Amino acid sequence: MHAILPLIEVSDFPEIKRTSLTTLQVNLGYKCNQTCVHCHVNAGPNRIEMMTPENIALIPEVLKARNITTLDLTGGAPELHESFRDLVRVAHNLGVKVIDRCNLTILFEPEQENLAEFLAEHKVEVIASLPCYSLENVDKQRGKGTFDKSIAALKKLNSLGYGKEGSGLTLHLVFNPQGPTLPPEQQQLEADFKRELKHHFDIEFNNLFAITNMPIQRFGSTLVSKGTFKPYMQLLKDNFSQSNLDNVMCRSLVSVDWNGVISDCDFNQQLGLPIPSSVFSTKEPHLRDLIHTDPEGHDIRIADHCFGCTAGSGSSCGGSLSDEPVMNVSSI
Repeated sequence: MHAILPLIEVSDFPEIKRTSLTTLQVNLGYKCNQTCVHCHVNAGPNRIEMMTPENIALIPEVLKARNITTLDLTGGAPELHESFRDLVRVAHNLGVKVIDRCNLTILFEPEQENLAEFLAEHKVEVIASLPCYSLENVDKQRGKGTFDKSIAALKKLNSLGYGKEGSGLTLHLVFNPQGPTLPPEQQQLEADFKRELKHHFDIEFNNLFAITNMPIQRFGSTLVSKGTFKPYMQLLKDNFSQSNLDNVMCRSLVSVDWNGVISDCDFNQQLGLPIPSSVFSTKEPHLRDLIHTDPEGHDIRIADHCFGCTAGSGSSCGGSLSDEPVMNVSSI
């Protein structure tokens, strides 16, 4: 694995500051039933890092102390954490919206057979990865057999009401490009997904999120190996849009790793860039510090990978940030 931080640490990205905190994004661990090329956390079946019970117990305290409205659970496959369901129950009872970033195939793993029903019962918003509506492209990016399992999982979620109008059960899909390119325009891509999935599989969903691949971890290392890291970074910089700065997710979100260390976003977390120690007056800002300290108004830690969130139509965990057209989609 190539070291990426030295390649991006010196940056001319504009300074940005935090607004009010609305979302707590928690990485419960790196264990996953898949190994995807674009994965920016380098997750996989052999990873053993998982959040401790002590850190899990802090999460509801932070939700209450900061009046946070959304708990965004990610991984790896967050559902593989033994405390996943208990945490969902507690957050749901607090009136907090819970998001599960689901890879779909997890629904068919051992001991997960009733996972879909559990998610529906607690009105968990499902954000599911599906990089394409064709078998060939999905299996190429995520492994053989992934597409068929993903379609079966979507059908199961649909059968429970997910993605159906008036059900109150939200199902969003996530698209990632397969290579060093920017995502196409999100609205048109969403229309294509909805048409093809409905026509071929009778599948429905709410929205499609087009997310730019970040040049870090496994994807960044692959770019370096192929000699395309610099062209991809130049692509992101050439497509920088100032208007996206107001809507980047790090302004209202805090990302927590499995050790409880907090960063401005999931990408900074994976680069080992925690929130600046000056915000909390501690050497390594931790989840517990959020109980007593509000980070609003403080500077956000930046590096060159931040151009990935502001290129073209912009990118966040909620998809594109604007309706501006993408100027140049490929670095090749």
